Amino acid sequence: MIIGLYEETHNWGKTVALWQQLGFVLQFETDHHSGQLVHPDGGPYVFVAERPATDELLRYPILHVEDSTTFESPAAASVAKDWVPEHWGVMEMHLANADGRLLSLQAPLPNGVTAPSGH
Repeated sequence: MIIGLYEETHNWGKTVALWQQLGFVLQFETDHHSGQLVHPDGGPYVFVAERPATDELLRYPILHVEDSTTFESPAAASVAKDWVPEHWGVMEMHLANADGRLLSLQAPLPNGVTAPSGH
């Protein structure tokens, strides 16, 4: 199930304004020009992160996985980043499709695994 969309931008303010004009509401903002928007009617969230003008920008869907310890990668994908605990309190894996496009898979932290401190 797709739970979110990750979108990088070179212009935090204009990108957030676009999503807000489409009906999304800023749920939270970090202190480094990133944050999450949600739609009042529900559905996937959008996480926007500003990057330097010299960076190539990424955009990818975020999918929910029940259990990172039992998940088996699809044969049609390659693992771009294996499961790691992330500072926002989930395990995350990146898969790449045949064209090299990323998918983020996120699962609850397993018992005994703690999230690293944030940035």
